Amino acid sequence: MPILSQVRSVFPLLPMSSCCSSATCSAESTFPAHAKSLELCMFSDPERLSGRQQPQVEIRHVQTLSETCSPKEKHWLWFCVFASRPLELHNILNQNLECSLSLFEGLKVYRGDDKRLRLFRPLLNMERMSKSAKRACLPAFDQSELLGCIKRLIEIDQDWVPHLGSGCLYIRPTFIGTEPSLGVKKPNRALLYVIMCQAGSYFNTELSLWADPKYTRAWKGGTGDCKMGGNYGGTLFAQQEAGSYDCQQVLWLYGEDHQITEGGTMNIFLHWINEDGDEELATPPLDGIILPGVTRQSILDLARKWDEFKVSERYLTMGQLCSALKQQRLKEMFGSGTACRICRIGSIVYEEKTLQLPNQDKHSLSSRIATELTDIQVSG
Repeated sequence: MPILSQVRSVFPLLPMSSCCSSATCSAESTFPAHAKSLELCMFSDPERLSGRQQPQVEIRHVQTLSETCSPKEKHWLWFCVFASRPLELHNILNQNLECSLSLFEGLKVYRGDDKRLRLFRPLLNMERMSKSAKRACLPAFDQSELLGCIKRLIEIDQDWVPHLGSGCLYIRPTFIGTEPSLGVKKPNRALLYVIMCQAGSYFNTELSLWADPKYTRAWKGGTGDCKMGGNYGGTLFAQQEAGSYDCQQVLWLYGEDHQITEGGTMNIFLHWINEDGDEELATPPLDGIILPGVTRQSILDLARKWDEFKVSERYLTMGQLCSALKQQRLKEMFGSGTACRICRIGSIVYEEKTLQLPNQDKHSLSSRIATELTDIQVSG
């Protein structure tokens, strides 16, 4: 019986493709999922996760794939899995440290009611990571083979996937430039590594957001639609200011009309009666400043499958939100993401006022979506 089983057909997980068997793969930047140079160090069972909050920082194994390229050759070297230890990089000169030449992904593996392990729509993560790598001028990789490598890592640490509660195993593939250089240029060396840690619920309560247009998370022509490391470090200062208003996250606005883009690291959804009197689930469009979230796409797929109300990807502004609140047309506002799953938004601090948002509790659309997604993730 395979370790990883397929989830429902609406969110397919394709079987692992055949991979080469040697430790070194040449040409077209591929690498083996079953390399012979496999270094293992098994641990005793850790304490099981049950209801604890993310993040859990204990890491048991690290999976690495190194890439070198020159005008005459380009190949991946040495796939290995080793007991967690510091990565060895040049002590001073490193493009990742100097130029933030890094990107990452986040996905989860769940243990179902039938004890089988399931990855949730991992091909979407591989596709997004490939797009981010291209934008960062990092080398191309075979998406199906990287997924095969991740599956191999999960097999090694399968006993670490929580058996109880809502916990799961969080998987963080990371891709960095490692050339020892001070120059701002396309790297000739790169490292792709994967780490995993146990994770629970990111937020346990409704969120309060702080919205101020003086800070911008992303802009047209930038990298807001890629999961680049630099996108996140630049948000910390605004996040700190949000805390001074007793808010947990930032509601990122864009443009003179204060377009709603993202909330913290979440995609944003409004469930309301729109200006035309129609019930609608709306989220900002993928116009280059919005991260194409896997959970976001799953919500849109589910809602369109239900075909019970209008589902839109369109621009939303704070003016529209304030009007809907005043006219009592807003049903709820919530965020989505791999880390937070589905998270209700209870209030927004905007233009020195606190906007209290409605909460339909167990009968809300967000609760229904969360239940359906959880059923898919753990029941198959």
